[in-house]
Amino acid sequence: MMRWLRVGLPLAILLVLSIFLARGLQLDPRHLPSAQLGKPAPSFTLQTLAVGTPLSTDSLRGQVWIMNVFASWCSACIIEHPRLLKLAMAKKITMIGLAYKDNPEDTQRWLEEHGNPYQQVALDLDGRTGINYGVYGVPETYVIDAKGVIRYRHVGPVDDDFYEVHIAPLLPGTSTPLAKP
Repeated sequence: MMRWLRVGLPLAILLVLSIFLARGLQLDPRHLPSAQLGKPAPSFTLQTLAVGTPLSTDSLRGQVWIMNVFASWCSACIIEHPRLLKLAMAKKITMIGLAYKDNPEDTQRWLEEHGNPYQQVALDLDGRTGINYGVYGVPETYVIDAKGVIRYRHVGPVDDDFYEVHIAPLLPGTSTPLAKP
């Protein structure tokens, strides 16, 4: 009995830990569950990069829209930026930028350098709006339906199929996908 405890118990513990590790390796690290999915998007009224023009979630009701959380200091934001510019050129959806904990001058300079895909850029200077949405980091992108409900959350840079898979199904009469680069 004592020998089994010395050999068997550590082996049993190793087996259990191996199962948990194997399960964890199969998970997508970019898929972070969100308590907000299927719930109304947290409301906000924020100043925008266009001084004196506040933006509120109430002004976006009745349309499907994207909120892309980004910052000038975010290296991963540069990776997804060409895809956002392409989506903006197609003019199929309203895209709002949420400058997360960023200096407005730095945000403006970054957008001038890389291009501005957003109809409006809201300034989340203290990060409270991002916290209300459950932002873990930048970039993150939220798809909000016409009723103001969060339908999808993407952590990290968006991929080439983002529009076709996560946005087009929410738009009435959308059957033309964006051309791939």
